Amino acid sequence: MELRQLRVFAAVAEHRTVTAAAIALDLAPSSVSEQIRVLEASLGTALFDRSPRGMRPTAAGERLRPWAATLLEGAERARRDVADTQPELRLGALETIVATHVPAILGRLAGRRPGLRVEVRPETARDRLLALVADGDLEAALLLDTGGSLGDLGFAAPDAPLQFLDVDTVPLALIAAPGHRLAGAAQVVRADLRGEKVLTNSPACTFWLLGQQLLGSDVERVRVGGVHVIKAWVEQGMGISLVPEFAVAEELASGRLTRLAFATGDLSLRLVWHPDREAVPDLRELLYAASAATGPSAAQV
Repeated sequence: MELRQLRVFAAVAEHRTVTAAAIALDLAPSSVSEQIRVLEASLGTALFDRSPRGMRPTAAGERLRPWAATLLEGAERARRDVADTQPELRLGALETIVATHVPAILGRLAGRRPGLRVEVRPETARDRLLALVADGDLEAALLLDTGGSLGDLGFAAPDAPLQFLDVDTVPLALIAAPGHRLAGAAQVVRADLRGEKVLTNSPACTFWLLGQQLLGSDVERVRVGGVHVIKAWVEQGMGISLVPEFAVAEELASGRLTRLAFATGDLSLRLVWHPDREAVPDLRELLYAASAATGPSAAQV
């Protein structure tokens, strides 16, 4: 069993097809197939179930995945140590929070570990972020969630034993145009919103999922795109929307938008990592830097 075979195995397990793995590794598909065949022969067992829809790890393949991640990470750490190269942490984050929350974390991390390099990988899909963390392609990721368990917002969490740390709260706002019928009301409850059009993004969006919990089926959801589009449409009186407060602070202050007196609660800014990655140099420093404002409170899921 060779490291190059494990790299190929890990790529196929992540991308689910030989072609996609070959592109990611910059190899010929025939070379990827051959490496998998040789690895399976050396272990005496099939590592993938093949089908027209792709390749899915067998039970043996799933058992090999954490071993492969550990061995590949160990080899990389050895390479860095021998070559005396600067380590690098890979931090993923949803695009909505990369600009607003990541800089402060990186600033605190730079104060604790000057010279530490951090690769920030923005992602639009939460599922993709979690898969990268579960597979060891990211040391940690920042996303939005709620409740005491990963996925209480309404999304499916991976089977991997991920851990998380709530590092900040994200206040929310139910926004409307200044002339909206409920603008200025002392209190707005769910029944008051019946029949309203709620502007949102895709069903996988954080605020779509939260809206399902807070607003239920009494409102009509209209998919219009990202936050910038949503704000523009709300200003024109084309609906209301549930958004993070930081995204509309300027518009609320200027009066272009108004905040309805509806109890939204807060979301949690959640840092997620796989316990296998805790051996990575400086990951603990990232956890301390991320939690500097609120103090650590980790939970296992």
